Amino acid sequence: MSRPEKCRRICSKPKIRHFAPTQQPPDGEVVLGFDEYEAVRLIDYEQYDQTACAEKMGVGRTTVTRIYSAARKKIADAIVNGKALRIDGGDVIVCARMRPECRDVVNCCHRVEQMD
Repeated sequence: MSRPEKCRRICSKPKIRHFAPTQQPPDGEVVLGFDEYEAVRLIDYEQYDQTACAEKMGVGRTTVTRIYSAARKKIADAIVNGKALRIDGGDVIVCARMRPECRDVVNCCHRVEQMD
């Protein structure tokens, strides 16, 4: 019997959740979960290492490795095969407000929302 899946913590849901080719109709659709989006955002955009990403998401490092690998494969599939990419779903908890450990994070979604 496998362990129950742990709920992943994400900063916020993305404002833009759908991307599609513009030169021709998409050849299918790939769904990227909110947790996969968050792993890509933290590792590739915010430049966190996988250990820091795991801490921020409230999961183990090996879980982040698996989530990140699945996300990259889906993104590559969408780009290479001309598929639409939709960001949606997953067992996640969205931060309601800035957490103390995010106090010095320049791109914290809650800091950005306050500036709008």
